[in-house]
Amino acid sequence: MHKVKKMDSLGKVGVLYGGKSAEREVSLVSGKAVCEALKSRGVDAHLFDTGINDPARLQDERFDRVFIALHGRYGEDGCMQGMLEQMQIPYTGSGVLASAIAMDKIMTKRLWLAEGLPTPRYVELKADSDSGKVMAHLGLPLIVKPAHEGSTLGLTRVKQADQLADAYALASKYDRSVLAEEFIKGMELTCAILELDGKPQTLPLIRIIAPDANYDYHNKYFNDKTRYLCPCGLDAETEEKIRQCALKSYQALGCRGWGRVDVILRASDNEPFLLELNSSPGMTGHSLVPMAARQAGLSYEDLCLTLLQSATLDHLKHREK
Repeated sequence: MHKVKKMDSLGKVGVLYGGKSAEREVSLVSGKAVCEALKSRGVDAHLFDTGINDPARLQDERFDRVFIALHGRYGEDGCMQGMLEQMQIPYTGSGVLASAIAMDKIMTKRLWLAEGLPTPRYVELKADSDSGKVMAHLGLPLIVKPAHEGSTLGLTRVKQADQLADAYALASKYDRSVLAEEFIKGMELTCAILELDGKPQTLPLIRIIAPDANYDYHNKYFNDKTRYLCPCGLDAETEEKIRQCALKSYQALGCRGWGRVDVILRASDNEPFLLELNSSPGMTGHSLVPMAARQAGLSYEDLCLTLLQSATLDHLKHREK
């Protein structure tokens, strides 16, 4: 596995966490864990809660680079990346455009479909959408979710036609943009991608087995009954097919640094379907990228250090110190 390069100094490092999104609680846990891991490797790391502190203060802190441990809006969607570009502070993860696209599930699907990549059929829902046409196109059950949220927030599995209105109402509390998506029965998998020596590489797949087959917010972060299998148990040929599909989806959106692609392997024919791409994945005790990294021989601490070393800008003229 990848050996972490020794660097003379990474300078003063800010770990951006917390934020103002609906995923703040998870980000607080991620950020604290990342900061402690970096400190254990001798990095001069400091927590910076963008939900409490004015992000404009980042420049006053004179951070030489930052680790983005923010999830959701204002941290994962290109907003923070754009501010850091203006301040010329190198940051981890994808750049402005790729972050914004990956956060938008509808735009992500449009690009994947344009590239010939498999993703479940969908409809952009409106308050006055014809439920009959939606059902005719997608069938039942179907999934309704906000277009710009993560962690399955606001998601509903609609099993009957009369549930669609309530599902839309819930999703629209989180976002003005809502999509209905074809439900595909099959195995839930996730593929972590990490750039090593400048080249994106897929890590071992993780199979997710949630209670009642419901991988919701609670089961994702707070329920120890959710099971994660890594190795995932698939044959080598099928796993490689899924990993290559995930890698293509990552490259199609122009991502960099790292990411995590969620996939469904359809039970009827073992065909993979791309669900979404997380450009700033969780780094908690329940998170999946660290789990896949461990399987590949990379400790949590070295994963954090590798990500930090990859911090960069869309526009590479760094600020003058």
